[in-house]
Amino acid sequence: MSDKKKKLLVFSGAGVSAESGLKTFRDQGGLWEDYDISEVATPQAWQANRDLVLKFYNMRRKQLFKATPNTAHKAIAELENYFDVEVITQNIDDLHERAGSTKVTHLHGELRKVQSERYPDLIYDFEKEEIEIGDLCEKGHQLRPHVVWFGEAVPMMEKAYEIACNAELFVVVGTSLNVYPAAGIINFVPNNTKCWLIDPNSSEYQLPKKWKLIQDKAGAAMPNLLEELKKLA
Repeated sequence: MSDKKKKLLVFSGAGVSAESGLKTFRDQGGLWEDYDISEVATPQAWQANRDLVLKFYNMRRKQLFKATPNTAHKAIAELENYFDVEVITQNIDDLHERAGSTKVTHLHGELRKVQSERYPDLIYDFEKEEIEIGDLCEKGHQLRPHVVWFGEAVPMMEKAYEIACNAELFVVVGTSLNVYPAAGIINFVPNNTKCWLIDPNSSEYQLPKKWKLIQDKAGAAMPNLLEELKKLA
């Protein structure tokens, strides 16, 4: 292993969090615990019914407090012993951080943070289980979940593209390559970058030639891939 660590990018999706018991919209065909996406995860929903939106995210936050990192999160964190690792995730939980990953970019926000509904750059860590009506930012406006809702811009996207441009090794886990934003990020990865996809639902014929497919769940596949990647460090 040389003194300078190779740059390894891990892009993680909902499949990684699902193995820690955190559900996803896609599992339920757009429903989450019987909530419709349009009623709880759009700017229009927030304007129409703040109480319902807060109830939904407060429930998710409580579930997150009970969840723990799984073997996939831990294997990804261990990669930092061998590589210069960046994690880009679609997930809004903090399980990567709790497992030990130190450079994590959250594309869709973070459940354990809140932001001002009026000034989205006013972002705060939030350790309580529940955001309540009347919880205000320093300028006197209601706090909302620090989550990118459907129909909103993804502010971290440019940073993600920059990280992807420098990746020497690239692992996609817990999502497929044909779902945005993963589909966009792969276009920025250099042509000579070695790439792996961990996804039980993808098939070889869908993949560009340079990709290696591991048709398994994240928790089973990631520790094995860790051992394979160590040899490339």
